[in-house]
Amino acid sequence: MSNIMIVGATRGIGLELTKQYAEEGNSVIACARDTGSASLLDELASGSDNITIEQLDVSNPSSIEEASNKIGDTAIDTVIIVAGAVGGMPENQSIDNIDIEEWHRTLDTNTIGPLLVAKAFKDNLVASGNGNLMILSSQLGASTWPMGGMYIYSTTKAAVGKAGKILSLDWAEEPITVSIMHPGWVQTDMGGPTAEITAEESASGIRNVINGLTKEDSGNFYKWNGEIHPW
Repeated sequence: MSNIMIVGATRGIGLELTKQYAEEGNSVIACARDTGSASLLDELASGSDNITIEQLDVSNPSSIEEASNKIGDTAIDTVIIVAGAVGGMPENQSIDNIDIEEWHRTLDTNTIGPLLVAKAFKDNLVASGNGNLMILSSQLGASTWPMGGMYIYSTTKAAVGKAGKILSLDWAEEPITVSIMHPGWVQTDMGGPTAEITAEESASGIRNVINGLTKEDSGNFYKWNGEIHPW
């Protein structure tokens, strides 16, 4: 069995990934921005000996450092960064009416935070001998996305995709595979109830992709169903 770390595990895809990995017998470090408001995760962890909850706010460098210090040098086989922000309502993400302060906050969460998490837990992944770092992005971050608007969300997700690609090159000699994931349009608080797939389907697909990755796949952008997503 493996040691898995889920960053952003309180609900939706992150909660479902925690559930599926724990049920399989893996040890899961489930990270929550606010451990005092994580009732669904608390309930899941109370029924499992395989889940440890840690506080980690991906938008806060000090929080990331504190989590790293607490977890220590434990080998971690897979780190999946799920935590993200939509960046506000669509009407506040147009070129004519954009919330600049929200753009900065979302950049911290969607782009800078995941890179700081990667830096903080690099040694843990190296200790695994065959580590996987996966960052959840979005199809809106691809240059092939055919719709306008959503400047804040789209640009911060595009940026983290590039950050992941650079990381895969910088870590080419390390025993870590870096990948970017479009988890699908998922029935979560962010995706809404009419989205195409359930959190269970998305999480299962993500796990299947990770299970099939090799070092040669490092830097790729995937869809939840295993297909390569065009950049």
